[in-house]
Amino acid sequence: MSDASAPTRLAELALPAALVLASTAIAYAAWSTGTASALEAGAFVTGAICVWLVVRQSVWNFPLGLLNVAAYAWIFYEYRLYADSGLQVVYFGLNLAGWYLWLFGGENRTELTVRRTSARELALIAVFIAAATTFLWWLLGKLGGASKFWDALTTSISLSAQWLQSRKKLECWHLWILADVIYVPLYITRGLNLTALLYAVFLALAVMGLLAWQKSLKSWPAPAPSASS
Repeated sequence: MSDASAPTRLAELALPAALVLASTAIAYAAWSTGTASALEAGAFVTGAICVWLVVRQSVWNFPLGLLNVAAYAWIFYEYRLYADSGLQVVYFGLNLAGWYLWLFGGENRTELTVRRTSARELALIAVFIAAATTFLWWLLGKLGGASKFWDALTTSISLSAQWLQSRKKLECWHLWILADVIYVPLYITRGLNLTALLYAVFLALAVMGLLAWQKSLKSWPAPAPSASS
């Protein structure tokens, strides 16, 4: 690393690090005042750190992510956000798959690099989101879930985003940003104020992740077009 690039890299790390530290302080304050349970406070901190590690393309986001989704599966179940609770179970599997792919999913079993999503795959994802939202809306109506449409929509978007993230596709950040914009008011209406704040932090980190991965993408030569990419 050149001397000229060191201040730039420190500046790139400063804001995400500040967000994570602020999240930790807020979670402690919420727990100590009884505003949030110890489990929600812990999930708040691990969630913020996990997304920061994804922004940094660190494979250590995966073990931390496994702990985070396990905690939120229980939290969302308690608040009758059944689709979001079930989504955490799917996240658990995708985190395991992503952990393997990030390490060995590249050419000749090397680490993955950031890639773009093909137009064909984006179209399939759009169809999946529409179909999954419709199905989950119907299913949540049968189960008596709260915020049925928004819970179904955010679940479908987030599942698609996690799938792309597990394969290091740049467009995962666009979907995370869209989901987070919806999640913040959704959790406020359910009384999960600390979690709503966490998703506001996620939103800021998702924007940073998009910019960081775009920069990383430009540093690699474009791969040959492939219908299956």
